[in-house]
Amino acid sequence: MFTPEDIISIQTRKEFHKIAMKVYRYQYEHNAVYRQFCDLIRKTPTEVRSLDQVPFLPIEFFKNKTVLSSDLPIQTTFTSSGTTGAITSKHHVTDLQYYEASFRKGFSSFYGPIEDYVVLALLPSYLEREGSSLIYMADDFIKQSNHPESGFYLHNYQELITHLETLDKQGKNILLLGVTYALLDIVEQHQFELNNTIIMETGGMKGKRKEMIREELHQLLCQGFGVTKIHSEYGMTELLSQAYSLGDGIFQCPTWMDIVIRDPEDPFTRIETFGKAGGVNVIDLANINSCSFIATQDLGKKYEDGSFEILGRFDQADIRGCNLMVV
Repeated sequence: MFTPEDIISIQTRKEFHKIAMKVYRYQYEHNAVYRQFCDLIRKTPTEVRSLDQVPFLPIEFFKNKTVLSSDLPIQTTFTSSGTTGAITSKHHVTDLQYYEASFRKGFSSFYGPIEDYVVLALLPSYLEREGSSLIYMADDFIKQSNHPESGFYLHNYQELITHLETLDKQGKNILLLGVTYALLDIVEQHQFELNNTIIMETGGMKGKRKEMIREELHQLLCQGFGVTKIHSEYGMTELLSQAYSLGDGIFQCPTWMDIVIRDPEDPFTRIETFGKAGGVNVIDLANINSCSFIATQDLGKKYEDGSFEILGRFDQADIRGCNLMVV
């Protein structure tokens, strides 16, 4: 139906809307779980005439349903992290080309070619389990960077500290992609004064530390690494695209991805007022072979220029519309 190039070549909002409607109709026809959900809430192609009427599948469906819009063989299955005994999400991917095209173009649209960076990945919680889509992306970045200094780090913090300081002093462009708690571990061990390094946090505390508000976290990381801004990556197991923040926790989407804010009390009502908090719905057109319209458990705000901010997550008790899980 669509090639990866068709998706990542989107330029205008008009083009985005046109392709998004085609993707909705395609997924309604080819994704049994999404079709049942749309039928249940009476949001079939007969009723849905514009993008603002397209329904978003609750992300919880990825925990107990096979969400697929393709009958091609599954190439890999990405799984979410979770506490012991918890049911994790499964994202079955039938065409890894879409994922690779999406994360490569998404990164380069904000930061330039990955080949320009030495990529250091500090992702212990992800490396220690199978099926992480973030590890898949980071591994590709490391390989694409073409720098022998690029690589993964687990708990060898001292080696990373020495390596990072040496490379930064040599004037090389460095991307340090790190799970949040591990970045805090590093700056508690060493005070940096970095001039050529992008610090990009992702993944949160993973139960290793108490959660912190973004302003406090970024202040500690800025002080510890000696930088003025902390960058962030927003992605999840169930998606094939990422949004990026170049500082201050304000994210921008690539052209084939968009955020819609829903009313926290009514999951089928959009919040049209910019800057008002609500549930985060994601349109990810690269997710053509799964589901491109997902209602997440994140709480956020969207701004007039299309940027957005993540404020936290809903408690289980706050998630409305759970009765729809009967599909």
